[in-house]
Amino acid sequence: MYFSFVENINSMGWDISYHPISEEQIKNWYFDVLDNESLIDQLTRENAIEDFYKDKYKETIQVAKNTAPEALFETSHGYYVAVVQGFFQKFFYVRGGALSFCENKPLDKYYKNWQDIIPKERPVGEVKNTIATNYSSGVYIPKENVVALLRDYEHDKTINEELNRLFSHGRIKVFLKVLNFAKKNNLGILEATEVIEPDPLDLNESLCYSNLFNCDPEGAKLYQEAAMQQFAEMEKEQGIAPGTISSDATYQVTNHKPAEKKEKKSFWNRLFGK
Repeated sequence: MYFSFVENINSMGWDISYHPISEEQIKNWYFDVLDNESLIDQLTRENAIEDFYKDKYKETIQVAKNTAPEALFETSHGYYVAVVQGFFQKFFYVRGGALSFCENKPLDKYYKNWQDIIPKERPVGEVKNTIATNYSSGVYIPKENVVALLRDYEHDKTINEELNRLFSHGRIKVFLKVLNFAKKNNLGILEATEVIEPDPLDLNESLCYSNLFNCDPEGAKLYQEAAMQQFAEMEKEQGIAPGTISSDATYQVTNHKPAEKKEKKSFWNRLFGK
């Protein structure tokens, strides 16, 4: 028996990540390095970044330097900032939970336009300030608004309900973890998509374009648990033995992946203790 677990990237099939990073770090780790690539040696040494990720950092900057001036910001520089952040410090995965998908206005007041963050001397293409497509950056929450959003989640019913709706099925715990981590470390938060692409059938087959070790595992585990629950419900409905679908299923994503290297499978084994 053969099953195909296909997720349409145009529905809830988005691999969203949240990257705690300050505006100063965006400048120092990314835009300054675009102008002076030799800074990578100093930055990786000061932040104890392993040679493997130092090389990936260099590769990312090389790709960024070849970006066409008219390229959409979100799918070029914005996305690369998210990848670079993951070489330095912790980031978080939330399947399908994107602030950019919110159609209501109450959350807009917490965001800062990228036009006010990008160095004035740095020419970039169109900036949408939201997730534009796959492999894209999204909104940015400055550090002062991280604190405000956490406060309002506790005391503002409208904000509380909206966040709980966006991050349903237990994902709100992960997003609150993002906010609290950023608050504790005096950082803003950058939203992105497809920096990490977990395979819920086998996390060892997942893709990550940054440092997988810096990704908090809770969101990926929630995603895997949800997928297994769906399979169990299908098996019950069809009257077949438990575990049949998950053992025979294949996982496909209907988007195009960048030509980048996979992380080593052992990374997921070590991260999840498997």
